[in-house]
Amino acid sequence: MIEFIVGLSRNAVLMTAVAGWFVAQVLKALLYTLLNREFKFERLFGSGGMPSSHASTMLAAVMAATMEHGPQSFEFAITVLLALIVLHDARGVRLETGRQAEVLNKLMRHGDLKELFQDEDYLKELVGHTLIQVIIGSLIGIVTGVFMCSYAF
Repeated sequence: MIEFIVGLSRNAVLMTAVAGWFVAQVLKALLYTLLNREFKFERLFGSGGMPSSHASTMLAAVMAATMEHGPQSFEFAITVLLALIVLHDARGVRLETGRQAEVLNKLMRHGDLKELFQDEDYLKELVGHTLIQVIIGSLIGIVTGVFMCSYAF
């Protein structure tokens, strides 16, 4: 078991991806706190908002795979394909899901319809990312990836 944990800690792609996620989530919580003058613990782990931790995680992994294994490698190919899927999902599908949740929540709050929805919980509205949130998250991931592979491994 110890060998497994040591092996994980030496996996540059995995550790760099985790670092990319961590940096983005901390920045997300700090930005939320500064803009809203209140700290929400959920912003440290929650999805949606600025910057995209999905983008940061995946671009950090892509950078690590590139620097550690090269662009001809299986690791690079897989991380790029996964990054494309994750970024598309964060920007497209999940953003639309959040917009639909806003509409449904408004309906649930409407006076004439409140009774119809009384046993339902409100839907989470902040689940996706705008293009700028994805771009900023991607830049954070790239910087984190280069830094981690240059100095940590």
